[in-house]
Amino acid sequence: MRYVVIGNPIAHSKSPQIHAAFAAQFGLSDFSYERLLAPLDGFAATARALFDGGAGGANVTVPFKEEAFAFADALSERAAAAGAVNTLIRHADDRIEGDNTDGAGLVADLLRHGELSGKRILLIGAGGAARGALLPLLVERPAMLLIANRTAARAEALLADIVQPWLRSTGLPVTAQPAHGAAAFDFLVGGVPVELKSAVPASAALGRDGVQFDVIINATSASLGGTGIPMHPDAFAPDALAYDMMYGRDETPFLRQAREAGAAQCVDGLGMLVGQAAEAFALWTGHRPDVEPVLAQLRAAL
Repeated sequence: MRYVVIGNPIAHSKSPQIHAAFAAQFGLSDFSYERLLAPLDGFAATARALFDGGAGGANVTVPFKEEAFAFADALSERAAAAGAVNTLIRHADDRIEGDNTDGAGLVADLLRHGELSGKRILLIGAGGAARGALLPLLVERPAMLLIANRTAARAEALLADIVQPWLRSTGLPVTAQPAHGAAAFDFLVGGVPVELKSAVPASAALGRDGVQFDVIINATSASLGGTGIPMHPDAFAPDALAYDMMYGRDETPFLRQAREAGAAQCVDGLGMLVGQAAEAFALWTGHRPDVEPVLAQLRAAL
């Protein structure tokens, strides 16, 4: 069965290497995966020709994730929440389902390093990466999840679009409200704390003395620009896990500042890349691959 990754540009994509390694784990000799460059104004036509030709599915990368969202005949819950699609699946009736595996890949990688249930999580950023991660993070039932962003309105939009509907569906007795001017985090214009288990009122937890976080996730592109996040080092709990969705050969600026602040674990986003691919592979084939050897292979090649 043929699968591809669609993007523009696409030559840099590691997806063919990753999926070839996954297929080898299960001896899937009929599994093929390649890069597919789509014209910037031609995603829908490219995708339609692909599926009309019998392809089983596709990964979608920049700049086409929103167009893939519109292209799909149906959407998974997490794709609907993310507002973007990075995985297309052709079903037996030729219906094309859109899914978003980015958040699942993030959570799977985080869980390799520790539990999320009952933890205090700080999610920095309210753009597409944060939106895709939010629902899978909530499903893990952290004690508190603070969405922090320079522009309060964008964090509040995630509260309205994703958090509040999820809270209504679960019926959890929680606090979810906008919070402005969190003094201990002077990079914040605003944030949205969602407390799932904590008995500490959000207003107190975010007072001048602040609250320390067990897991801090950088979902911004700051590391691409070579800059860290202007945040107080006391935000990191003594045993904190710092996670940057960006990755590279060298330590990212965010992970460097986390290490200097005393974070116990500093992890980049290479495992998220492999994790989201593993989720897509499982959706297509029904096989759940082992990410460890593939991650080690990619790490050695950086």
